Amino acid sequence: MEQLAPAPVVRRRNRTVRLLPSMVTILGLCSGLSAIKFAMQGQLAIALALVGAAAIFDMLDGRIARMLDATSKMGAELDSLSDAIAFGVAPALVLYVTFLHSDSVGWILALMFAVCMVLRLARFNTLMDDDNVPDWQREYFVGVPAPAGALIVLLPIALSEQFGDGWWVSFPMVAVWTVFTGLLCVSTVPTLAIKSVSVAPRTAPILLVLVALAAALLVTYPLVLMIALVVLYLGHIPFAVHSARWVAARPETWDHKPAERRAQRRAQRRRPLSRVPRVSVSTARLRLRRPSGKL
Repeated sequence: MEQLAPAPVVRRRNRTVRLLPSMVTILGLCSGLSAIKFAMQGQLAIALALVGAAAIFDMLDGRIARMLDATSKMGAELDSLSDAIAFGVAPALVLYVTFLHSDSVGWILALMFAVCMVLRLARFNTLMDDDNVPDWQREYFVGVPAPAGALIVLLPIALSEQFGDGWWVSFPMVAVWTVFTGLLCVSTVPTLAIKSVSVAPRTAPILLVLVALAAALLVTYPLVLMIALVVLYLGHIPFAVHSARWVAARPETWDHKPAERRAQRRAQRRRPLSRVPRVSVSTARLRLRRPSGKL
């Protein structure tokens, strides 16, 4: 009986550990809100860093919850509300106090982006509960996810901090970019989820070199790294659209390994198009006379 006494302590520790994902979510929320404070003080580089930190926290909280088997309804709702503030409200206000406050239309654009982000998160939660969605479709996001959308819409600020003033900080350009990013978030364009990305063994050394290069840029030129990541992410969208269409036309291939699917795509591109041979029969072989024009 004496050996069973520490059990309540273990249970209390388990309860504390299960709160860890929610703590990470709260850190992301605080990072997003703090970005507004530093933007109002003119410290835009710190504001960008805090939005990036919120994106990292958003990537970690779900993985930690699954690792600890600490998923809960409250945690899911808290994560959704935190994302709406950190990636919808905070970037909109940072843009407004920086470039959009010079015109009354700027506030409308800021509201539009925040609403687009909330609608995108609401649709994401709906699709998560939909059991009729095919398995292969769950490996793609519908539209640009919230963290990526927040970093994309803040690209003019990163360009301004790195290269100074230019056409990229003019009100029309920032307005068009804000509308473009908001529409990307609420669109049905498929984008790749990180968990669905596979790396071939022969390209693993190249990936490690790129990770080392990204780490060096993060220490020396963090804004250049952010700009490069945004450009690469936007550049992957056409590939994601092509990949989703290919799998949708061949849903039976989803159970295959990624390397097998890549081999199937290469084989399909190399396969020559089947052409119907033309049959040319001359009049001589048919023993027909050519018309002479005489009656």
